[in-house]
Amino acid sequence: MGGERFYEAPAAGGRRSAPAALRNRGPIADILQDWLPPSGVILEIASGTGEHAIHFAERFRHLEWQPSDVHPDSLGSIRAWRNWSGLPNIREPLVIDASSSDWPVEHADAIIGINMVHISPWASALGLIKGAARVLPGGAPLILYGPWLEDGNPPVPSNLAFDADLKRRDSRWGLRRVGDFAQAAKSSFEMVETRSMPANNLMLLLRRR
Repeated sequence: MGGERFYEAPAAGGRRSAPAALRNRGPIADILQDWLPPSGVILEIASGTGEHAIHFAERFRHLEWQPSDVHPDSLGSIRAWRNWSGLPNIREPLVIDASSSDWPVEHADAIIGINMVHISPWASALGLIKGAARVLPGGAPLILYGPWLEDGNPPVPSNLAFDADLKRRDSRWGLRRVGDFAQAAKSSFEMVETRSMPANNLMLLLRRR
């Protein structure tokens, strides 16, 4: 993964803040309530500012949260939020490049990716599928959130404008089709459910075969 991060100004003590994270963390957590396992380690790929990880670790205190990112500024922000929160169930962030075949983790009970697949090359999406297949046991969830394109549902103008803006930033970026991701993942994952979210986003639930 790579490219520009969508930040506000840094907050106190190195804690960065993303407007989208503050808006969507509550609705995402409401769905996670239904989809996360009752116990275990939740690996978050591309944790960004770390605000999602802190919010989810606080809400789901029975789960161990493992944030990760590849960007040094993101890793610094995650550490700052983690130290500020004092939560015992959030781990030190790992350096994980989703497109790499070498992840420094051998097992997770669920994997979450929020606003990652469209702000990275398609190779990162494929790497996410392969990496998740390596570390998740059978039946475990791979959960994705973001703006997606769906066959049979015409995209709203705001998503088309966002897609064009992403491609201007980096020609390898852009909104992905749910069907394309499901097809790429089908040997290892079953697409179980999609749920509509605020601001024309979707949450996808896939389970390890």
